[in-house]
Amino acid sequence: MTRRQADLTLLLATFLWGTTFVAVKSALAFATPLAFLTVRFGIATLLLTPGTRFDPRPTGRELRGGLLLGALVAIGFITVTAGLVITTPSRAAFIVAVSSVLAPVIALALLGQRPGWLTATALALATLGIYLLTAPDGGGLNRGDLLTLICAACFGGQIVGVTELGRHYDARRLVWFQVAGTAVVAGLATLLLEQPHIRWTGEFVGALAYTVAFASSLCFIMQMRAQRHMSSARAALIFCCEPLFAALTSWLVLGERLAATQWLGGACIVLGMIGSDLPASRVVPTRTG
Repeated sequence: MTRRQADLTLLLATFLWGTTFVAVKSALAFATPLAFLTVRFGIATLLLTPGTRFDPRPTGRELRGGLLLGALVAIGFITVTAGLVITTPSRAAFIVAVSSVLAPVIALALLGQRPGWLTATALALATLGIYLLTAPDGGGLNRGDLLTLICAACFGGQIVGVTELGRHYDARRLVWFQVAGTAVVAGLATLLLEQPHIRWTGEFVGALAYTVAFASSLCFIMQMRAQRHMSSARAALIFCCEPLFAALTSWLVLGERLAATQWLGGACIVLGMIGSDLPASRVVPTRTG
């Protein structure tokens, strides 16, 4: 896979993930959050299992890495889904996009990977875009927004983990660890924390099918394969487009309108992506300790 193909693959996954916020919001009108996640990721696990190789058995490092990714994804999806009960799809997507800013910071702190100056500048521009997209005059953070911030931190760590582990281990198996881990954690949380309820309407089944087919399976595989060919910083910058796709979908499907400052924020994100595509933006490896 060339660098350009990797970029386009991850951008397509980002687009699909962005459109999923509206589908999840629709599904939550008919199901409790944890019950929905359990069914969603349980079905995705069943679909992924036949095509996943479990022989040879995973090494200790691969197993630990897979379990870590599974935990990060599980906590991330639980918090963002619970947050969507309260907040709007576009606002949730904007806050999740903070993970794009956190990923290079996590990579620097844990792995000593220092991004090039142009990538750092592009990330700063994308951060400004995310700030503008969250409508600073919108009344501050609500409880759903705070839950979504937890998701952003988890997804920031997942971006870094996928970049490191995806280069050394079977991509499909790592995806299976993430999806199955989320199904198990969500199932346990449902039993302990929730009185589960699902109303199987046509709208719910449609939203469930969309999230299972794309966000819970195909997108993870695309992410794992694409991030083998890029740095965490570059992947993070591409993920900055997710709130833009979510906002457009929310506007088209739900009629949620964006202010002029929010559109300006989207423009900043696009400019950041263009800037990051220049040769000087490539990551500069450093050693620490």
